[in-house]
Amino acid sequence: MLTLLEQELTRRLREAAGLGLVRHTSGVITATRGAVAIGDLGTAAGVSSTHLARRFKELVGVTPKRLARTYRFAATVFAIDPAGPVDWAELASGAGYFDQAHFGHEFRAFTGLTPTRYVEVRRRFLREHPGHVLDRWPLPAD
Repeated sequence: MLTLLEQELTRRLREAAGLGLVRHTSGVITATRGAVAIGDLGTAAGVSSTHLARRFKELVGVTPKRLARTYRFAATVFAIDPAGPVDWAELASGAGYFDQAHFGHEFRAFTGLTPTRYVEVRRRFLREHPGHVLDRWPLPAD
């Protein structure tokens, strides 16, 4: 029974219109860690950004812009070393954010915290739980 179900799901996936487009686009987003102009993705694929967003949302569940924002933010958070001083401008620029204000806005949108407050929370966690398995991992908002 499970084999039949797997075969049917695989068949339906192959028939999904725009799957190649979505695979290619998500591959570019992944390779650039989200630091890509979304308008350029549609142009490179030969489709409108509206068509790309619609197809992507239908097959993935989020738009390419949302996926890129998530990748870029995750890469940025993993680059933060809570043990040392953080150069926020350099971090934002290196991650492809337009400016530090854009970075701060995105940071608050994802975590509910300012970047500085986030690092304070991580530092407090590391002090209170030395050697914890989450040591060196980014932590969610408190």
